[in-house]
Amino acid sequence: MSQTIALVDDDQNILASLSAALTDEGYSVETYADGAEALEGLGRRPADLAILDIKMPRMDGMELLGELRRRDSLPVIFLTSKDDEVDEIMGLRMGADDYIKKPFSQRLLLERVRAVLRRHEESGKDTASDEVMRRGEMVLDPVRHLCTWKGGEVNLTVTEFLIVESLARRPGHVKNRDQLIDAAYGENIYVDDRTIDSHIKRLRRKFKEVDDDFSEIETLYGVGYRYNAA
Repeated sequence: MSQTIALVDDDQNILASLSAALTDEGYSVETYADGAEALEGLGRRPADLAILDIKMPRMDGMELLGELRRRDSLPVIFLTSKDDEVDEIMGLRMGADDYIKKPFSQRLLLERVRAVLRRHEESGKDTASDEVMRRGEMVLDPVRHLCTWKGGEVNLTVTEFLIVESLARRPGHVKNRDQLIDAAYGENIYVDDRTIDSHIKRLRRKFKEVDDDFSEIETLYGVGYRYNAA
């Protein structure tokens, strides 16, 4: 069965061209002209991944992402319409898995779609390396894509889960940004290292929602990050 991609953009030309490109790659595609239409449509027809424009009428991409994150961890790629970092940082902080700046090549978009879907699939594979991991008060279950802290569930996106898993595999060891990018995005995918900083900030906020005293993810300025609980 083909995977379904939800395209959400108020530019009909972008919807038409991206829909054709994704269909040619074997994906099923559902298109929506704004966030409100997409929220309703995704409730009836779930997708495997959503590609969201940010600037849209009625409900923009940021609002839609917020609503989607209350439901589940659907992988999301943002389309940003300008070079301003604000859109990208806000999107990542809210839980987007990736972003692409307009204008972009369809080839780049297709590579990012494949990468995000691959990460999502691999995070749920039932293999020997996917055993439940316990690190102090944290439990990571890759098969169920479940993270808990002191018994409370921490709702993570695929990208966030892979970053936490990479840090937790070797407690006390420093992972630099390039290592975390490779763990979360795969090799040969270019991602600005500030993307990792944004993910780490959001991860800390999510853990603090469960425990105000959470401090196990440590920043070593100019070096990287480490997870301190054994």
